[in-house]
Amino acid sequence: MSSATLPPRRDPAWIARVSWTVTALVLLWPLFTLTEFRPAQLWSPGSREPILNFLGSFFPPAHSAEFLQMVAKETWRTVAMATAGVVLGLFIAVPGALLATESLSVSLLSGRMAPLPRALRQAVRWTLIVLRSVPELVWALVFVRVAGLGPTPGVLAIALTYGGMLGKVYAEILDSGEAPPAQALLRNGAGRLQAFCYALLPQNAAELASYTVYRWECAIRSSVVLGFVGAGGLGQQMDSSMKMFNGGEVASMLLVFVALVALADHMSAALRRQLG
Repeated sequence: MSSATLPPRRDPAWIARVSWTVTALVLLWPLFTLTEFRPAQLWSPGSREPILNFLGSFFPPAHSAEFLQMVAKETWRTVAMATAGVVLGLFIAVPGALLATESLSVSLLSGRMAPLPRALRQAVRWTLIVLRSVPELVWALVFVRVAGLGPTPGVLAIALTYGGMLGKVYAEILDSGEAPPAQALLRNGAGRLQAFCYALLPQNAAELASYTVYRWECAIRSSVVLGFVGAGGLGQQMDSSMKMFNGGEVASMLLVFVALVALADHMSAALRRQLG
């Protein structure tokens, strides 16, 4: 083998990689300093013993019949809260996405979108921005004051925040697909809904379904967090168990969370296989 065909002994791009790594560390260091990020404190003598004791109390997980019955009931309530919130969010997301998608614009067929449709799309986009900019936890605190404790504030909080998230991503997915089929239907007299159903939806169905299931999975996690502010479900039970330092109950509920996320992952994969 001649010297011309021998592989290089040194990566020719190593200088650039090292330079970018050093630059990133230099830029990130002030951020860690500003946030007072000190992971060593977790292993200090004053913190190490309480952490290890609490983690040690995770074993064995709580498994009494009465406790498991309560967990099953609250799990169903948590899943119901997340599902209802996402379904209500779809009533915001789907119309918002259809109005914000430029591929469904009739005026854009002439080459430039008319001022009124452009203003309408911008208004819809800004509405979706406002909805998803407010964390669901903040929405829940607002609705708790209005509707009181219980799942209702959690459902409404998830609906508003996830409606904005889903609408924004749906519009981006539809705009990233192939626009010519939808534009051809619009030029031949089809309505926007027909162009969506027969042109944009078939080619993007798998991605839309996968993202929806992913957001449903996120909504389950959000509903758990909302339970800490009085929205009910597993989150509220976990809050009570953590306050009582009952690690076994916390461990059992964490295992339920893992199972729910795994279930959502399998559902997403199955939908992609069916629609792909």
